[in-house]
Amino acid sequence: MRVEIWSDIACPWCYVGKARFDKALAAFPHRDRIEVVHRSFELDPARPKGDPELVLPMLAKKYGMSEAQAAEAERNLGQNAAAEGLPYLTEGRDHGSTFDMHRLLHLAKARGRQDELLAVLYRANFAETATVFGDDERLVALAVEAGLEEAEAREVLADEQRYAAEVRADERAATELGASGVPFFVLDRRYGVSGAQPADVFTQALTQAWESHVPASGLATPAGAEGGEACGPDGCEVPKG
Repeated sequence: MRVEIWSDIACPWCYVGKARFDKALAAFPHRDRIEVVHRSFELDPARPKGDPELVLPMLAKKYGMSEAQAAEAERNLGQNAAAEGLPYLTEGRDHGSTFDMHRLLHLAKARGRQDELLAVLYRANFAETATVFGDDERLVALAVEAGLEEAEAREVLADEQRYAAEVRADERAATELGASGVPFFVLDRRYGVSGAQPADVFTQALTQAWESHVPASGLATPAGAEGGEACGPDGCEVPKG
């Protein structure tokens, strides 16, 4: 069975949601027969390369809040990440275009290293101060760390058309499936789960999709999988203290 996950490296709930899904998948009795494919979804597709901005001022502007309130929201997100065993810098991070990272993720998919690269990119963005936005040398180093060939990663970054069509195709598919935010999980192209749900909800969804063999019209929502935290074009849901 295939599970497709639409996400963006700049999305904190995608970072948390992946950890929760991975926990559920690791305990799933049929995990060896589950194929996980990561799909592209840019939260800010219009942002040009090389135009990063600090997260706290960006959040304050987007939500109409003070930077102190934005910092509190980041601390709350950090607590959610820590509960899943994830490192999370609540200050000093930046935000920018993720298009090149998505193109590299398609290269990684072709080389069987997609999950490894996504994990490295999430860590670099959320747990390290060095920017991943618009810095090709940094992205090449991260690609190599994930098991890709340095020369091939450089070739992809040097040619803006390499894997661009694949990124856009993923984003069109998300729209067609009704995804307005990420993370968005599609199980067997029959069930859709929105947001960073708890691990037990992902367990229920995996079980229901595995046991069900009746084709559905469109995507159904597994029982108990409503209302997970997500990020969309207008921003990410801010956890309350």
